[in-house]
Amino acid sequence: MSGLLVAGTTSDAGKSLVTAGICRWLARRGVRVAPFKAQNMSNNSMVCADGAEIGRAQWVQARAAGVEPEAAMNPVLLKPGSDRRSHVVALGKPFGTLEAGEYATGRAGLAEIAFGAFEDLRTRFDVVVCEGAGSPAEINLRGGDYVNMGLARRFGLPVLVVGDIDRGGVLAAMFGTLALLSAEDQALVAGWVVNKFRGDVGLLRPGLDSLEKITGRPVLGVLPWLDRVWIDSEDALAVAGWRRETLGGGLGVAVVRFPRASNATDVDALAAEPGVTVTLTADPDVVAAADIVVLPGSRATVADLAWLRERGLDTALTDRAAAGRPVLGICGGYQMLTESIVDEIESGAGEVGGLGLLPGRVTFAAEKVLARPAGAWRGHPVDAYEIHHGSVIATTPAESFLDGRRAGAVWGTMWHGAFENDAFRRAWLTEAAAQAGVGWTPAPDAPGFGELREEMLDKLADAVDEHLDTDLLRTLLEHGAPPDLPFVPPGAP
Repeated sequence: MSGLLVAGTTSDAGKSLVTAGICRWLARRGVRVAPFKAQNMSNNSMVCADGAEIGRAQWVQARAAGVEPEAAMNPVLLKPGSDRRSHVVALGKPFGTLEAGEYATGRAGLAEIAFGAFEDLRTRFDVVVCEGAGSPAEINLRGGDYVNMGLARRFGLPVLVVGDIDRGGVLAAMFGTLALLSAEDQALVAGWVVNKFRGDVGLLRPGLDSLEKITGRPVLGVLPWLDRVWIDSEDALAVAGWRRETLGGGLGVAVVRFPRASNATDVDALAAEPGVTVTLTADPDVVAAADIVVLPGSRATVADLAWLRERGLDTALTDRAAAGRPVLGICGGYQMLTESIVDEIESGAGEVGGLGLLPGRVTFAAEKVLARPAGAWRGHPVDAYEIHHGSVIATTPAESFLDGRRAGAVWGTMWHGAFENDAFRRAWLTEAAAQAGVGWTPAPDAPGFGELREEMLDKLADAVDEHLDTDLLRTLLEHGAPPDLPFVPPGAP
């Protein structure tokens, strides 16, 4: 066995989840498998045991594979800090910035880092399952591509293209993806996977037959729409498991929808708790009405703080604090709650006033803090992780909360992932609910968050096993793309 690239007709077609499902399916069969994404663009990341920072999706895929997550699995991570600039993490460590104008031309060095990481993984694992980015048909970027067809061509990887039928036009998107590729790239596109299907597959079959006939490539299967596979969503603003929920009944949590939200997956564990309803919002009235408000992390703390003030959310938060109604800030959200922020690094803004709801002064440093701290609260153990340039320095004494502070109903911590600890999460929610005047208590028989993640990964592997042609999948892994795949015109110019 060797490797496979899971590409997609679009972003959010389901590449990450299909990759995770294939990893778990192979691991169940005793195959030593590793996930890989040459370049990820996401503000949702995780700290590995060795202190390396990688995309959250690859961390989850490693969990699916039953192996320790490591930097080589996501050698290049781009973290957007604005519409035109991304902060680069290479092999788990800060590597500078990439401007929008450099995107197509400034990545040669990053490509070699990524290719070296792939070479390393394939010497240590039986199979490397690679995830593409966006679409392989972004021909304007093909010259510098090293995550889609550039990766496949370099290592002769067969390519499966996943399409999201839920958004419509999937057959046209699949055909168009192939027809826009050069003959050399087309030679590696070995099959199709339809994702997120609801209904009778028999009604879809004539379309699949036509797709196979006109492209000369098989449809390996149709994966159904799966509920409760939203945990650890890669896109902080997609969070499809809870963004469509509305407040009302039980315990209502409003999460402020920052333009540059980072590690919003922190809230997944709250949303998974029975009787807790979570919604994203930028509406001051929703913030005022919610039982609990969460300010998540941010990749642009000063800019997102200015955005918050422009919308009047600062007044809503101040009023909540005065009324003793819970507000929680995590990482960048915690920094905004302090008295002042001194930032010559991320924004270059110098000193900016915070919301003044928690004692402390934030100072940004050039060196990023990447750590896996552990602690306790009210006797409940907490494991977490840290990713930040800004650190909070206490200005006056206040009650401790994990590594941060609590003042009345306002809570702040730099620790990501703390709420994945079941006993801590339920104890904190119980106390916050009491502050909000809501009689919520945790369900005694509710599954833990780690259990829910494992259930999700098993569900994905079950779908691969049941709905894909796994014999053909194994053939592609062992022998690569067939040598006689036909060219579909017009191809890339």
